[in-house]
Amino acid sequence: MGLFDKLRAELIDIIEWVDDSRHTIAWRFPRYHNQIKNGAQLIVRPGQMAVFVHRGELADSFGPGHYELKTDNLPILSTMAGWKYGFDSPFKAEVYFVNTRQITDLKWGTPNPIMMRDADFGPIRLRAFGTYTMQAVDPKALLRELIGTDSSFEVDEINELMRAIIASAFADLVGSSNISALDLAANYRELSEQLRLATVERVDDEYGLNVPQLFIVNVSLPEEVEKAMDTRTSMGVIGDLDRFQQFQMGKAMTAAAENPSGGGAAEGMGLGMGFAMANKMAAGMGGTAPGAAVPPPLPAAVWHIAVNGKSEGPFDMNQMSQGAQAGQVNRSTLVWSPAIGQWTPAGEVAQLSMIFGPPSPPPPPPPAP
Repeated sequence: MGLFDKLRAELIDIIEWVDDSRHTIAWRFPRYHNQIKNGAQLIVRPGQMAVFVHRGELADSFGPGHYELKTDNLPILSTMAGWKYGFDSPFKAEVYFVNTRQITDLKWGTPNPIMMRDADFGPIRLRAFGTYTMQAVDPKALLRELIGTDSSFEVDEINELMRAIIASAFADLVGSSNISALDLAANYRELSEQLRLATVERVDDEYGLNVPQLFIVNVSLPEEVEKAMDTRTSMGVIGDLDRFQQFQMGKAMTAAAENPSGGGAAEGMGLGMGFAMANKMAAGMGGTAPGAAVPPPLPAAVWHIAVNGKSEGPFDMNQMSQGAQAGQVNRSTLVWSPAIGQWTPAGEVAQLSMIFGPPSPPPPPPPAP
């Protein structure tokens, strides 16, 4: 401190803190050699408290107001300094101003997932985050446990500690609540208040802090679990999966038929879907009465067809008939079966000729000139 500052401190003895920051918890008033004169003026504004420290020991504290520092209003400091009849010369003491307003917009969250046993899903991992407010209620405890000799103490210096305390309390709360993960959202308000009380219990006496408000904003499951839940929900909305598949295959066949640019690939896809639908329809109509004796089926002929240079199949006669009715198998389609042993146009195979109906008559001769 320069000479001018020294003279100013000796002539103007007003002790105050004009706080323009919302995130400063405590601030030490700067004095030349910590000297305070008899009759000095102490101004403590609303939302502040002033604490005197003499030779490393906590002394008197003052709430909001305007004070003239004398022996009468410094009883603890008078005892420490041995002032029996008042004092005339300056005395040495440190003055700390502590912000007692609520500090808002503070965030908390779980740095790592919390393991818990869920009634619906078994062992799962949960993440959570939220907001809270903090307030200093016991400045002496705060000075003793956290601030020490710092000239300024900011929220960032304690925020990490508060996050760890809240996350630990949240893990204990969720583990003991036995609430299913799917029901946590319906209990956010109740759980938030329980979490606030558990946090206050850990910081009020030890650090002189209070947590007036604490909110759980979200509790989330791992991404892969959320995707599985979305799939399960979608299946529940769909309902009958077989009918949904038939509907999807019908839409695909219609789209393939309306897309002439699809070429052979679209024909192959439509043929495969048509045969698959025929399989399902045949399976759905093939039930028998309970208890009825079912004779062993006769060996059925199986056929393979050539689509875009690839073999598709095997298909039975019922499926081949369905394909012919849909226009996906015609007389020129190459077919193969163990009985004929080679690729042959379907129109030349006697067993398949019936599925195409009688051949078309030849065209009439042209009219005579």
